[in-house]
Amino acid sequence: MKKKMLVTAGIGLLSILALSACGNDSSDTSADTEDGKTRITWLNILHTASPPNDTIVDKIEEKTNSELTFNWIPDASKEERLTTALASNELGDIVTLQIAMLKNSSVRNALKSGVFWDVSDYLADYKNLSKISEDRIEAASIDGALYGVPMQKDYARAGLVIRKDWLDNLGLEVPDTLDELYEVAKQFTENDPDGNGVDDTVGFGDRAPSDIRYTSFKLFTSYYGAPNGWKVESNGQFTPEFDTDEYMKAMNFSRDLFENGYLAQDFAVTQKTDQQEQFAQGKTGIYTGMIDIKNLKNMGKDIQPEMELVPVNKISDGEDGDYHVWSEGNGVGGLLAFPKSSVKDEAQLKKLLQFVDDLLEEDMYKLMTGGIEGTHYQLQEDGAIEYIDMDLWQQEVQPLSSSRPSEVTFSFKDADPEKELSNQLVKENEQFVVLDPTVPLDSEKNNEVGSEIEKIMIDATVQYIMGQIDEDGFKQAISNWRAQGGDQIAEEYEEAYKAAQ
Repeated sequence: MKKKMLVTAGIGLLSILALSACGNDSSDTSADTEDGKTRITWLNILHTASPPNDTIVDKIEEKTNSELTFNWIPDASKEERLTTALASNELGDIVTLQIAMLKNSSVRNALKSGVFWDVSDYLADYKNLSKISEDRIEAASIDGALYGVPMQKDYARAGLVIRKDWLDNLGLEVPDTLDELYEVAKQFTENDPDGNGVDDTVGFGDRAPSDIRYTSFKLFTSYYGAPNGWKVESNGQFTPEFDTDEYMKAMNFSRDLFENGYLAQDFAVTQKTDQQEQFAQGKTGIYTGMIDIKNLKNMGKDIQPEMELVPVNKISDGEDGDYHVWSEGNGVGGLLAFPKSSVKDEAQLKKLLQFVDDLLEEDMYKLMTGGIEGTHYQLQEDGAIEYIDMDLWQQEVQPLSSSRPSEVTFSFKDADPEKELSNQLVKENEQFVVLDPTVPLDSEKNNEVGSEIEKIMIDATVQYIMGQIDEDGFKQAISNWRAQGGDQIAEEYEEAYKAAQ
């Protein structure tokens, strides 16, 4: 039987799922096939323009003795589509819940209300699932229950990309402290680093802070030693990061950069793709996003063939010499969850867990990352991966790469030396990562209004950086945040934290 791979765009998710069910040989999409294969439907997130064809999926089925049907949700509409699926109770056998989606109130409430299986007591029975680290288990749990298999990610991928050729042109070293970083931004703006005789460069590029975690400012808070989201005081009290001295220091650092023109003046309205293009075109010299270094090189190679880049992961505040970097999700990228509406009994759950356990094997990682050796990639003498046909890889493999249950258990060596260095620095970040203490905790008030009132502080942060409000104005924003639910969120986190001790 030919597999169905459907994209839930253009018509309602419920209709798509119904069509998918009708397309199978049996109305029971989770029953085993006649030849003993486990039939699996997987509600998954699509990060590419189109879903993959069957080339790699056929191999996955062969290696896992399964028959797979993917129902793809475009990334741009994932929360809306998932909310619809939850409301209709039409979810498939496996549901991909990304880390950001776990903060969605509908998803959070569904998890807590028993819509999905608690797999806490099952992982120890499987070869690979049993190796998931305890801290990742804790980060993925809610009130001590684990409603799916944690998708394992690196603890911290944040860092900078800096124009190495510009540093060399100006006789500057790779910065190691915030003062040195500030000087690099200044020189990149004022001292004609590209040597074209035109005042057309800016030190820091940046992007719109709709999600402030991916801006340069978030990195600055790490460099100053601010907490990641929340600080747990010695008495168990929770303090939001924006109500700390370190956060204010980071805002003043950004404000100084902005006032002097060392930070792009249009950062508040710049999207990520525009930020990348500005860097690739030689308009900016410092980019926030160390893991994007290879993409930046590829974007800029025809525009600036002389461009040399260096990834940087360690910047200290210059006082204690310590390094800090924030973690997104505490090493968890989300959950592979199993709805009770589809997965009727323990026997079926165990088959699905075995399927996920099989996906954690090295050959499966290679298949879902590189594709088929000799067709999509080949290994160089030093073991580095080299893609044979990038267009073919993007069509047949790339859409499945984000479905890997782990990005940390195995890895390919990258043929690009700067990208490989970036990969190694990501691993090094684990030595000084700052975790978010609220990831494994629950707050009903945060589920209800957290995202909404977070905008108060994002807006105030940007306004302060741009000089539109002063410190008193920022403190007023904190008061507004507290009054609109922030204090209650803090109290609920405190209660959940104490209960977990």
